[in-house]
Amino acid sequence: MTTTMISTSRPMVQAAIIAFAAAAALAPPSASADTPASQLAGYTAQAGAPAQPARGQQLFTATHGKAWSCASCHTAQPVVDGKHASTGKPIGPMAPAFNPERFTDAAKTEKWFRRNCNDVMSRECTAAEKADVLAWLVSLKR
Repeated sequence: MTTTMISTSRPMVQAAIIAFAAAAALAPPSASADTPASQLAGYTAQAGAPAQPARGQQLFTATHGKAWSCASCHTAQPVVDGKHASTGKPIGPMAPAFNPERFTDAAKTEKWFRRNCNDVMSRECTAAEKADVLAWLVSLKR
């Protein structure tokens, strides 16, 4: 039995490591980010600036050129149940202290941010906007 060794040069390995690190920095929080705090840390790192809860509350409660705001379905005080503005489907509280299932799955968080930001603002939210909203929701305590 013979084995073939593939020779790699140091510059190629270094380039691959740099490319991987750059891709990881630009990617959404990973599926292993399974707490509100870890997801907030991921969005804050992507944004490159500290999250601002007051700005998150403003983004959540204001309209952005469309009829709906986040609060249209999730209420201006997202510590209680909301309901979808057009279907009437119940929605549990958004604040993790009032709904421990919130922000425990990064893929689900990304899915809903993408969908709801498009509904409210006709675009995806930036990492800074996600960090701000999540920082505000995490700050709401019992």
